Amino acid sequence: MSYVTGLRCVICGARYRPDQVRYVCPRHGNEGVLDVEYDYPAISRALGLAAGQPATLARNSFGRGMFAYRPLLPVDESTPEPLLLVGGTPLYEAPRLAAAAGVQQVWVKDDGRNPTASLKDRASALAVMKAREAGAAVITTASTGNAAAALAGLAASTGQATVIFVPAAAPPAKIAQLLVYGATVLLVEGTYDDAFDLCLEASTAFGWYCRNTAYNPYMAEGKKTVVFELYDQLRLKPPGGSNLPEVALTHLFVSVGDGCILGGVYKGLRDLVGLGLLAEMPHLMGVQAAGSAYLYDAWRNGEDVLAKPPIQAHTVADSISAGLPRDRVKAMAAIRETGGAFVRVTDEEILAAIPALARGCGVFAEPAGAAAYAGLLQAVAQGQVGPEARVALLVTGNGLKDVAAARQAARQAMTIRPTLAAVKAAIGA
Repeated sequence: MSYVTGLRCVICGARYRPDQVRYVCPRHGNEGVLDVEYDYPAISRALGLAAGQPATLARNSFGRGMFAYRPLLPVDESTPEPLLLVGGTPLYEAPRLAAAAGVQQVWVKDDGRNPTASLKDRASALAVMKAREAGAAVITTASTGNAAAALAGLAASTGQATVIFVPAAAPPAKIAQLLVYGATVLLVEGTYDDAFDLCLEASTAFGWYCRNTAYNPYMAEGKKTVVFELYDQLRLKPPGGSNLPEVALTHLFVSVGDGCILGGVYKGLRDLVGLGLLAEMPHLMGVQAAGSAYLYDAWRNGEDVLAKPPIQAHTVADSISAGLPRDRVKAMAAIRETGGAFVRVTDEEILAAIPALARGCGVFAEPAGAAAYAGLLQAVAQGQVGPEARVALLVTGNGLKDVAAARQAARQAMTIRPTLAAVKAAIGA
């Protein structure tokens, strides 16, 4: 059994039983993104939560890593987890980053420590389990790299076949991961959006289970587990007389391309509120690259994201490059409902944030992961975040995903002759 009560369309509000629809609301075609709904009182009983009392959410008896929160996931209790350990990633307090940004506190959640080095492992773990529940022989997805690597790795751990559509311009290191894991890789001569649409066509034509973000409603449910971990890692002693834990965060910065991670983070916060464990949500801050700022522009201009046409997206942060964000409705709701904001940063600011983040706390992030810190600096400069802020940065992927970008961002090594004089000269330089 699971504690899912139904699926709700984020456009029209229509509700369905899980056995009625597989992916999207039929009233809106591929745009009819669904939201998973739960029986929170039953989950509270399963977790042993006392009414109004702060508690640690994780229960090792349910599973490892992200599956310590299994009652809050849309999988049957009998479905086995993938072999790889997903979730349970570290959180670091970073006082030097806080000082550099001019805020009270900064924490860095390093989801590049997942098995294939990105947060997307959380969604792919669920994809593998849901495909097994559906009896699917093949799982497919379209990706700029990270979701593809996550699916290939998690599927390899269970012996599941995968077919993956990737833009031909994706970083070679990410493509290499897919091939090592044994995936069938199709390099699409076009954009991520072209790969996404082709993947949908193929999954329908061949009966493959589709993991595509913002199409498969269960992917955001995997991504939300990062919020449960933040809750457990940051939960503070409640103030005197209160039955609810103090809100540790004022702002949570998330890089945004398709919007699915941002939507998943918001869903995790809503789950905490539904369980009575969170009195107030932090402000969600969505960081977009200037060359892929669809949602930033729509938010700033008050545009309807269902009517706004695609843009031509170009950015060094390939993981957040999307001409038409597929989970744009949920992403916009996440910002508006938490009183947050979208922030736009240039590629130069993103690249500068890679070494700044690494030298400030020791976390090596790919461009999309470092964008969160670039967004914090921009938000402070614009007065959107004040000096009293307590901020978490969600680092979504490891820097080894895109070594070329890291080399571009960092100073170059010096070649010297094997003499002490050469060392002195180099140090002086």
